Amino acid sequence: MTITPTKAVPGGQEVPELSVPEREPRGPRVWVRRAGWAVADSTVVARRYLAHLVYKPDEVIGTLMIPVLAVLLFGFVFGEAMGAAMGVGGEDYRDFLMPGLFALTMAFGIGNTTIAVVTDVGRGVVDRFRTLPMAPSALLVGRGMADVVSAVVDLVVLVGMGLLIGWQWHNGPVAALAALGLLLLLRLAFTWIGIYLGLLVRSPEAAMKFFSLVFPLAMVAETFVPTEVIPGWLAPVAEWNPLSATVLACRELFGNTTVVGESWVAQNALLMAVVWPLVLLAVFVPLALRRYRKLSS
Repeated sequence: MTITPTKAVPGGQEVPELSVPEREPRGPRVWVRRAGWAVADSTVVARRYLAHLVYKPDEVIGTLMIPVLAVLLFGFVFGEAMGAAMGVGGEDYRDFLMPGLFALTMAFGIGNTTIAVVTDVGRGVVDRFRTLPMAPSALLVGRGMADVVSAVVDLVVLVGMGLLIGWQWHNGPVAALAALGLLLLLRLAFTWIGIYLGLLVRSPEAAMKFFSLVFPLAMVAETFVPTEVIPGWLAPVAEWNPLSATVLACRELFGNTTVVGESWVAQNALLMAVVWPLVLLAVFVPLALRRYRKLSS
């Protein structure tokens, strides 16, 4: 039984005293507990998104269609001609091509992320989540976690397909896992770009227009041909493309056929493959969270 303190007033009556609520304790333990709750909430949201993929496998298939078709077209139909332009045979060109397609798939994931976020906003899913007692950032962080898990599935499929056409890694499993880690780091950075765009645009149709901007990003890079083959005025753009750094770093780690340029960024591809995604995350994570707070106000 709780006894409420009282005080006497003129007339002999007693009224309860007004109690001042205690301030919420602060300290490392509180922040650790809050971080644990945020991680748990984000995991629940991620499981929700992944459960949708089980019932809608067409999204995964749609994401994989472009790189699978690119393997067939550029690896076998145009592979000999493009390999000849580089001075290598068709088999060596396919060895050169696969890391570029891995990174290309990570970049094309922006489209799915943007459309999924703008659809959730339009259907009121964001509003329903906002009424729940959960961490404010859990919806966005959970979306990012789900996209990275989905990207793992994409890479498994593409690596399997690469092995079927004769591609393989040559520097051992540790270097191969490091290359896959760089690809997932790039996907995480692109996921937050997609989240920000999904909160910014107002319809899936508008999201598709933004997705069309990914094609120049993917083509003006080291994905299909080295920068030495690209026209001189466009070569610096390709060299400083974040996609190029990851592709060059993955080719080096996999031990695949590669043509490394003489520019500083090409000579330091491993470093830039880490720096570029971290810079993108440092820019777009705060932008997405700020946009989400404005959307929720």
